Amino acid sequence: MSRTTDRRGGRDGSPRVVVVDDSPFMRGLISDLLSDAGVAVVGEAGDGEEALSVVAEERPDVVTMDVEMPGMGGLEAVERLMEETPTPVLMLSAHTDEGAEVTFEALDRGAVDFFAKPGGEVSTGVSRESERLVEAVRSVADADLDAATRERDDPSSAASERSDAGSDAGAVDVDGPLTVVIAASTGGPNAVERVLSALPMADCRVVIVQHMPEAFTSRFANRLDEASAYDVREASDGARIGAGEALVARGGSHTLIDSYRSGRLRVKLDADDDSHTVTPAADVTMRSAAEVVDDPLVGVVLTGMGSDAAEGIRAMADAGARTLAQSEGTCVIYGMPKRAVETGGVDEVHDLDDVAGAIVGGEA
Repeated sequence: MSRTTDRRGGRDGSPRVVVVDDSPFMRGLISDLLSDAGVAVVGEAGDGEEALSVVAEERPDVVTMDVEMPGMGGLEAVERLMEETPTPVLMLSAHTDEGAEVTFEALDRGAVDFFAKPGGEVSTGVSRESERLVEAVRSVADADLDAATRERDDPSSAASERSDAGSDAGAVDVDGPLTVVIAASTGGPNAVERVLSALPMADCRVVIVQHMPEAFTSRFANRLDEASAYDVREASDGARIGAGEALVARGGSHTLIDSYRSGRLRVKLDADDDSHTVTPAADVTMRSAAEVVDDPLVGVVLTGMGSDAAEGIRAMADAGARTLAQSEGTCVIYGMPKRAVETGGVDEVHDLDDVAGAIVGGEA
């Protein structure tokens, strides 16, 4: 196998990619899908050790990294890459609970985002979702790796202090029952974890919409539960939460706030009707919050690609909510916050470490 090969070159401005997978068939398939979309595949590798060499030689804009490989696997390879040749990495993981577990570990070690391989016949599944794969590669190539590294390596980060969850988040008073809706995508798992772990206990209920497949959102909820003082679980149809509780929108469906009475939210899950480019969509949750919640309300847009949450944050602002966005300098991808700010519906912009305090510190 040729370790370095520019199959077709890319269109102007397209990212240069190294594809890492132990399966020659999968390497060829992924490379062909990317090349057909105008993305330049400049190298391939069959294991982590070879990947380190190819990346050092080619200096690509992004690496797609399989998790399970013989010899040096994806986890060790990501960690070594961050030390030796820092490069944005998109993990390719199995669409299973086990895949979710190892993927979150890869994010802790430095990967920017992940692409969940569909179940069933691998070649058919990946080909069917080729547009999503290409979009993920382009997004990760644009990631601010410095911001991602700061978010991951700061000793005050949630990932570093997961075992001490909630120990420093003292209770605070807020002006009435407070409902918070948080939206995030690329770079979001660590950012959301960091915000929630720093969020003081209060008369506050939180709904989190992180773009993530269904097999991953339950594990994400468990991580947040371990990292914060809040009781966090994955959303289910008809679930209710009150003060000190949080829900993570389930992947594969949209989470709507169905009713709000006496400080308690009730949600319902709706199947995707293909009218949104992502599932779950923050726009859906935020619009429903704007329509239903009549107590203090806060909308938050964190790092992520695309425009989801722009319409939702505008709807929340029009309903009288206080609205926040993460600052460009602390975002891994300044896409969603930028689009939200451009609507004119964002009241405040904060660095990531200041978001939790801003949620409870302002007057909603």
